[in-house]
Amino acid sequence: MHLSKKCSAFKVVLSALLIVALLQLMYLSFLSKLHGKQQRYRYSELFGSSGSKKNAPPEKNSRKERLRYSLSTGGIFDNSGQYRVYKNLIKSDLTTNLKPGSDPSANILALATHTTINNLHHLESLLERWQNPLSVAIFAHGEDVKFATALVYALSFFCPQIQALVDFHLVCLSGEMASFPEQDREHFAGLDDCASVFSRLETHRDKHKNYAIGGNISYPNNLLRNVARGGTECSHVLVIDIDMMPSADLHEQFLAMIMRREPASDEVLVLPAFEIRHARKMPATKSELVQLYQVGEVRPFYEELCPRCQAPTNYSQWINSHVRGSDSLEVAYTLVWVDPWEPFYIGPHTVPLYDESFKQYGFNRISQACELHVAGFRFSVLSSAFLVHRGFKIQGEFHAKKDEENKHNRVLFRSFKEGLKTKYPSSTRRC
Repeated sequence: MHLSKKCSAFKVVLSALLIVALLQLMYLSFLSKLHGKQQRYRYSELFGSSGSKKNAPPEKNSRKERLRYSLSTGGIFDNSGQYRVYKNLIKSDLTTNLKPGSDPSANILALATHTTINNLHHLESLLERWQNPLSVAIFAHGEDVKFATALVYALSFFCPQIQALVDFHLVCLSGEMASFPEQDREHFAGLDDCASVFSRLETHRDKHKNYAIGGNISYPNNLLRNVARGGTECSHVLVIDIDMMPSADLHEQFLAMIMRREPASDEVLVLPAFEIRHARKMPATKSELVQLYQVGEVRPFYEELCPRCQAPTNYSQWINSHVRGSDSLEVAYTLVWVDPWEPFYIGPHTVPLYDESFKQYGFNRISQACELHVAGFRFSVLSSAFLVHRGFKIQGEFHAKKDEENKHNRVLFRSFKEGLKTKYPSSTRRC
């Protein structure tokens, strides 16, 4: 009798446990189906066809249709015929809505940059610092063309600040074409907010270096710089690499400066460039940067690889130059270009374009600075604005063909300099 009662109690407990387990399984199944339904809705909202967008906000639909139209044009070929360019693949709300009579400050200074998809994750922190018009030219090859198209669209769809401020341009090989990613759920399912898109970009960050794309594909850095620069409506542009960071409040300081002193038409405004140890937080102000510089945590850009390429900036003079106030930007001193200086600068749209025959590593920015010199531009160094590259550039961390590419571009540079004599026959300046 006692044993029978124990068995009955055991059966009751076991039955209760089974019921609880069954309910948990039913709940998990419900959550899984709900999540799957949400994901399908999100994917449909993001990449769905025109017939599946009834519930999407009008601005999202128009953004989708603008992308479809940009892709339908097939892009344009560059001057060499080697690359296909989708200019304004995705336009920011700022560019789309810029009209005569709108806030003039929105049309003064833009940042322009270039990258492959594996470095696009830097956009998050760059825009967090910049918070103003930004033009990004992306080079993609093979399967990355589809990936890049989908990811930049997802960024503009889910990230309000990117939607508001960033223009995207896509460059691929002339034999490749971008298309709307309607069917590829395997790669793009799970993109449901801004953070998830940047997380997906993070998975691509170590795929390859910009200059080591593979398959003998050349990274057209100067073409990308020109596409990014030409993709902005602003009167002045600062062209940088995407893994660099400008000093804080640069945009506002520049606007205030040109109210006091309009830059001359033959003047570019140089920002001294530095590099910082990976572990360090990016400095926001000149005083923060100088403190890190004095203890060796920050050093001149390319100090180990090519000190001559930045030395003419005269870092010692800049570090010690007097700044009238923490919020005041002015010209500290003016320099004449000397070979092989390759400064980063704010310039008007009238400055010569980068020579697009330079690809891969070496002489791509030096050639443009050389042409500015021959064309009669002067180089004015700003008192408190600067750029910082993430990480020290050191020997041995570059792709295998770096030296071979540098040698090839050195020969190309000699020919380029000869061509400047014909292009600027009245100039007495030489590189």
